[in-house]
Amino acid sequence: MLLALDVGNTQVYAGVFEDNDIKASFRRTSSGAVTADELGVFLKQALRENGIEPSKITAIAISSVVPVLTRSIVHCSLKYFNIKPFVVTYKAKMCLNLEGVPGASALGADRIADIEGGMNLYPGKNLIIVDFGTANTFCAISKKGEYLGGAISAGIGLSMNALASGTALLSNVEIKNPGKAAGMDTVTQLQAGLFYTGLSSIKEICSRLQKEVFPKDKPVILGTGGLGRLYEDQKVFDAYIPDLVLIGLKILADKNK
Repeated sequence: MLLALDVGNTQVYAGVFEDNDIKASFRRTSSGAVTADELGVFLKQALRENGIEPSKITAIAISSVVPVLTRSIVHCSLKYFNIKPFVVTYKAKMCLNLEGVPGASALGADRIADIEGGMNLYPGKNLIIVDFGTANTFCAISKKGEYLGGAISAGIGLSMNALASGTALLSNVEIKNPGKAAGMDTVTQLQAGLFYTGLSSIKEICSRLQKEVFPKDKPVILGTGGLGRLYEDQKVFDAYIPDLVLIGLKILADKNK
């Protein structure tokens, strides 16, 4: 079994694969200092709670945008699973062609995994992949596997936290679609501002990417990431694939054995 770990600024998202099927998935916070021992205890307990014996894990794959946590997870993998993990970098064997791309070394491992997953599920298609996390990322990929650029914006949760911490009278609210822009109280007005600002940014950035890099051939637009579910019914994606990063991690791990 493969344990796939996507390490973000807010959460560690884990998935367990048996062959090509995800048998279990779970999350934990990635904020604050997290030691290898804390991660080891958590992962073994989470696996058992999902009916999987830790001894069944034979490979570990990591995509991480938090270097200090990468080191902790690598150490955890060695100490608690006796496995040297595969860590995604821009140098990995993959379908994506980064040759000649300025700043390729800085492309996030999570975005590389998203792209690998998207290209596997939609071969021969132009793609725009929108991943909703602490930051929202937009990636444009040609049908030939060329990286054509993208954009990064503040995620809806980060925007909410900025409002709550940067103002005297506003606080965190449940992130949801309020159903209308004309809120009648502070809570629904915050929800409206957050939700519709996010929606308009998705539409605008995807529209501009289409005009700039796919003027003659409409791309497939894929949404992923936990908060992407908020926009699943807004007709901005051709498909919403919550586990895209895990799928991509599995494919990358297989290619880089």
